Amino acid sequence: MPSKPPSGDPVQDAPEVSGPQHAAAGPAAVGHTLRMVREQMGVTRAARTLLRVNQPDGFDCPGCAWPEPGKPHTAEFCENGAKAVAEEATRLRVTPAFFEEHPLPDLAGRSGYWLGRQGRLTHPMYLAEGDDHYRPIGWSAALDLIAEELRSLSGPDEAVFYTSGRTSNEAAFLYQLFAREFGTNNLPDCSNMCHESSGSALTETLGVGKGSVLLEDLHRADLIIVAGQNPGTNHPRMLSALERAKQSGARIITVNPLPEAGMERFKNPQTARGLAGGGTALTDLFLQIRLGGDQALFRMLNKLLIDTPGAVDEDFVRDHTLGYETLADAARATGWDETLRATGLDREAIEQALAMILASERTIVCWAMGLTQHKHAVPTVKEVVNFLLLRGNIGRPGAGVCPVRGHSNVQGDRTMGIFERPAAAFLDALGAEFGFDPPREHGLDTVRSIRALRDGRVKVFFAMGGNFVAASPDTAVTEDAMRRARLTVHVSTKLNRSHCVTGTRALILPTLGRTERDTQASGDQVVTVEDSMGMVHASRGRLAPADPGLLSETAIVCRLARRVLPASRTPWEQFERDYATIRDRIARVIPGFEDFNHRITAPGGFALPHAPRDSRSFPTPSGRAHFTAAPVEHPHVPEGRLLLQTLRSHDQYNTTVYGLDDRYRGIKGGRRVVLVHPEDARALGFADGAYADLTSEWTDGTTRTAPGFRVVHYPTARGCAAAYFPEANVLVPLDATADTSNTPAGKSVVIRLTPA
Repeated sequence: MPSKPPSGDPVQDAPEVSGPQHAAAGPAAVGHTLRMVREQMGVTRAARTLLRVNQPDGFDCPGCAWPEPGKPHTAEFCENGAKAVAEEATRLRVTPAFFEEHPLPDLAGRSGYWLGRQGRLTHPMYLAEGDDHYRPIGWSAALDLIAEELRSLSGPDEAVFYTSGRTSNEAAFLYQLFAREFGTNNLPDCSNMCHESSGSALTETLGVGKGSVLLEDLHRADLIIVAGQNPGTNHPRMLSALERAKQSGARIITVNPLPEAGMERFKNPQTARGLAGGGTALTDLFLQIRLGGDQALFRMLNKLLIDTPGAVDEDFVRDHTLGYETLADAARATGWDETLRATGLDREAIEQALAMILASERTIVCWAMGLTQHKHAVPTVKEVVNFLLLRGNIGRPGAGVCPVRGHSNVQGDRTMGIFERPAAAFLDALGAEFGFDPPREHGLDTVRSIRALRDGRVKVFFAMGGNFVAASPDTAVTEDAMRRARLTVHVSTKLNRSHCVTGTRALILPTLGRTERDTQASGDQVVTVEDSMGMVHASRGRLAPADPGLLSETAIVCRLARRVLPASRTPWEQFERDYATIRDRIARVIPGFEDFNHRITAPGGFALPHAPRDSRSFPTPSGRAHFTAAPVEHPHVPEGRLLLQTLRSHDQYNTTVYGLDDRYRGIKGGRRVVLVHPEDARALGFADGAYADLTSEWTDGTTRTAPGFRVVHYPTARGCAAAYFPEANVLVPLDATADTSNTPAGKSVVIRLTPA
């Protein structure tokens, strides 16, 4: 077996590996945070900026969407939040001189990590047809170019308007309004790639596609089940909420293929016990489940609840639900042998979980992409809903569904209408408010947008934030599709891989960050965001802009709309001058935002209505919550193969790579690793430190290969493996998606390993 890495970037491909850690945060996190922010911002700038993060008079963290407590800590940020702020508030700049020095082929050969480390973008940049350099262009000329291209299309559906979760409510509302006045519902967003399965399942079963719990519900819960989620890296401030729940007597069950340090023990850096003591053990029961086995686990738990006298809340089921008997019949047919094969668990562990469930009056289930990125993701989330409905754990304080969103304001963007399949009531209200007839035909989601680009049906791709190319599946297919566009436009704060994969012509439009002061004609502006639990609050940037010429996302949309839609009755110029006027219109279009401008003046903001939580009423067609009984599915893996999940490293947020370490998993200085159980690796003939090519195999005969991964012996669930995205995105074909939601199935990839 080779003992040296294959050719490539040695920094990326030759990591040092030690054993995984068993506790998160603590002094090490503080030290790492200080080094990172000092390097990017300097001590004074860092202190001034970080003390504004997630404060009532400050700005919302540009990282995750975890909610703020009613009385935030003075340092209400986590290690990864500080990294996100440091990346945005860096003193480094990418000026036109940088692009003169680095032609496009050079940039295309660089890693995403290197690109992101260069600093903040300062000037609009234009790549002309046939040119190999981005060159500076004025704002008016750039927006005129986009308007000319949009007006030249054969129809509005030849354009796609993508959105990342970083966009504010105000910018998102105007962005979707512009797209719909232009005439299309082609509004894909990052939700399509992460929690679309949650929204699909929850809308069908409960009538609301969002979580039903508030932060204080976690503090009141008797039992919290954390499934398919790694809070220690992806939502570190969640660990504080879990610690508080434990201190109030809650118990925690963790369901995950990998043991994660954050769920083992939390050393809270805001307490003496966390800094100098042993911290808090969080998990009471660890169910190390096989990838894709969650639906089978919850179906068995539901069978056991139904079979246990007195376990089902019969009054709640009778008064508020439909479909119980159908679920009960399906659950009673569930067998232990198939459940144990699907989950990789033993019967004793599942029965231990049942005992904890029966002892709980208030249960919350939290989950993330470990549940949503499988072919059978929607039925899996529906089975979680079944589980909570059986015990009446919807609409009860300290209980409910808790899909934990990733990117800050990804949920708010959807609330503002960033959705390719909008509800008729929303379109009716939008059209009535702005005096036009919105398009009714459903638009393109992320995967369908890539197909349309590939097939030549989309000519213009406009991205408001994000890193579309790196975030999407089937990397080679996605890149080829983007190159077929006539024009690609990216509104961005920093360089990323998407700027290197262009259409015939390309524009990079630099924009203000969340940390920066947004001053318009009426004065300094406030924007708003919605967190993972439906709380809406204000965000006020305080830093001077990275360059005086930067435009806000709102200003970019307004100026472009005035060029593209000269006959529009929408007051785009007024909206750019004063964002409060945008909120007045949002209040008239979207239920729950009444008196919007006044309500955001309250510290902590306000909670959007949620009928199942607030009144145990369910806005489904029947007016009741729905039990479902989909057939139980789980991946089948041939002999000699493994089941792979893609995941983040600790020095990463989505496709932004802050560093090349994954401290909690013991990976240092590299990202091309595949984590494999030692016994599985040895059975396949791979020693720890060997290098392998990963080839995915799909039921239709499709294969994809990612070369040159260091094999790391790691305590994964047997038969399972893990690798980082976006490096492993190439392994997921464009058509490998979840049923109903069309979310890429990046958590259940059958792979074979061959020597590199």
